[in-house]
Order: sequence, then structure tokens, then C-alpha cells
Amino acid sequence: MRVDLFDFELPDERIALRPAEPRDSARLLVVDPHAETMFSDHIVSQLPSFLRAGDALVFNDTKVIPAQLEGIRYREGAPGQQVSATLHMRIGTSRWKAFAKPGKRIKIGDRIAFGHSGESCFLGQLDATVEEKGEGGEVTLAFDLSGPALDEAIAAVGHIPLPPYIAAKRAEDERDRTDYQTIYARDEGAVAAPTAGLHFTPRLFEALDKVGIERHFVTLHVGAGTFLPVKADDTDDHKMHLESGYVSAETAAKLNAVRARGGRIVCVGTTSLRLIESAAGDDGEIKTWAGATGIFITPGYRFKAVDILMTNFHLPRSTLFMLVSAFAGFETMQAAYKHAISTGYRFYSYGDASLLFRKDQ
Repeated sequence: MRVDLFDFELPDERIALRPAEPRDSARLLVVDPHAETMFSDHIVSQLPSFLRAGDALVFNDTKVIPAQLEGIRYREGAPGQQVSATLHMRIGTSRWKAFAKPGKRIKIGDRIAFGHSGESCFLGQLDATVEEKGEGGEVTLAFDLSGPALDEAIAAVGHIPLPPYIAAKRAEDERDRTDYQTIYARDEGAVAAPTAGLHFTPRLFEALDKVGIERHFVTLHVGAGTFLPVKADDTDDHKMHLESGYVSAETAAKLNAVRARGGRIVCVGTTSLRLIESAAGDDGEIKTWAGATGIFITPGYRFKAVDILMTNFHLPRSTLFMLVSAFAGFETMQAAYKHAISTGYRFYSYGDASLLFRKDQ
């Protein structure tokens, strides 16, 4: 499909710079392609009223790490140069793939000393070698540290990698370390939050429990590639960046039991949906799954296991807007976003939410 079909105009003031307080007071646009009234306006705390006993919410329990690193690049015979790197996928105990800036000036074999504001960290304790170079500024960094020692060093000097549409308007601060994390985050490894999950509170969990809604957890470590624009003119020419994750045997069995008794699978966020769809067979059975997924969902995709999706409002021309258009219908989502913009919904990571019912396939 032509990528420009997924473009739309978004007023600058619709971009949320801070989350709603409390989190479950954010607005919720319910979109049901089969309902007489296709759109209805609510708040997140009303979510239980749109679900029924026996349904199961699927959450991504990945935990955001401070993956934005600043440092100095060193090369024999050349002056030091300030560089930044956003880690996006761990590929070993000491190696990460990252997006580096300025990417064109970095060469294989360069040494980088990372730390705050370009100052070296703990007398060089967070040094790395550029091992490989890819496209679009992507590099493979081999750190001198490994395992828990590397994790501690990254936590000490790294910054929360705020999405570029927020970082362009304000600096990251200490509040973001809490705001940009779900209350159930457990497994460290993401460089971006599964933002639909940011709306959940203990109070909302209690309300869901009372009406018999199950909660299950999968893990997909969200990468920085989620923020990259689609530069191709046609979706067939776009390459998705890989993200690693897993679905346990226990979770797969429980979700299959939900489906067998007529319950619905409700994914909280596009990341959990992408993982469940990666793990599901053509018959809809969800299998144990571990590895990296680059699944790219566009209109025409036939969903195998997911019935309902809760998600935030996404960027124009983005893979995520393409995904929701595939899920609820292209024309439906075009109209839903026009409604959201005209009625003041807040967009992107810290913005409001939508609850999408799947269009018949």
C-alpha cells in the first residue's frame, strides 16, 4: 500500500508532554466498527464496562532502561567527537545494537567513552568499540563490561530515551523515570515504554478483578525502531527492526483456554499484539515462543488470535497507525483519528487511549 495513505495533519498542541494524573483519568475513545455508533468518548477507568467476565487482558511487562547514552568517540589520529547512542536491542552479554549520531562519522573500530554530557564515565568504565555498522546510523557496540556490571553502568550514566516528539519540546527529567514505566514493569530490556500500559493503576486492576477479567503477561523488549518513520513510498519496501521477546508455555496455555471457552483476547498495546500474533498459528492457537520478531501488520493482514486492542494514538505514516488500520479497518481509523483530533484527544506516548474492536475478516 502507498505510505502516504496513512498520513494526516496533527496540530502541535495535541502532542502530550506529560501523562494524565491519575493515569486512569486519561480519555478513552472506544471504536467498534460493528456498532451503530462507531465512536464513543469515555475515560480509561471505565474500561471494565466494555469487557466481560472471562476475557483476558495481555500486558507487556518489559521494563524501560535508561538507554540513551552520551559520550566521546576516540580514533587514532583524529580529535575526539561527541556522539550519542540509543541502545535498541541486546544481542549478547556485552553487545548491543544502537542508533548512533552522527552515524556517518562513526567507523568500525572506533572507541567510545560513554558518560553524562560527553564526560567519560568512572574513568572509562563504560567504554565500547564499534564492531559493526548498518543502515540508518545503526551500529553494533561491544562494551568492555558485560552482564550485570554493564547493566549497572548503563543505569548509572544513561538517560530515559524520551520519544523524539517529546524530547524536541523539553528535556528528560527525574519524573520521567517513573512516568515512562508501567506499574507492572518487570523484565529489563526496553528502550521505549509499551505506552498503552501506562494508563493502568492499582485501582483499575481492582475494578477489572471484580468483573472477572483475567490478566496475563508476555515480554517484548520495545526497541528504538518503533520511533523511526517509514521512509519508503510503499509498505512492501519497508523493513521492520527486530524486537526480542517471549511467551511462556504457561501463558500460552492460559490464553488458549480463554479462547476455548469463548473469552476474548484483549491486548494492551501494539507490542503485546505483535508478540501474540507472532506466537499464534494459523488456527489461532498460541504457542510458546521466544526470539526476535519483525512482524509488520498492514491492512489485509488476517489476525489469528487477538480480538480487542487497547492502544494510544500514533504518528502519521507510522507502522503503528498501519497496524491499527489493519485491526479496526482503514476507513474506520481514518474517521476515528479525525474525531480524536477534532475533540481534543492527546496523542502519542503520554497521551490518551483508544479501545479498538477487531473488524470482521
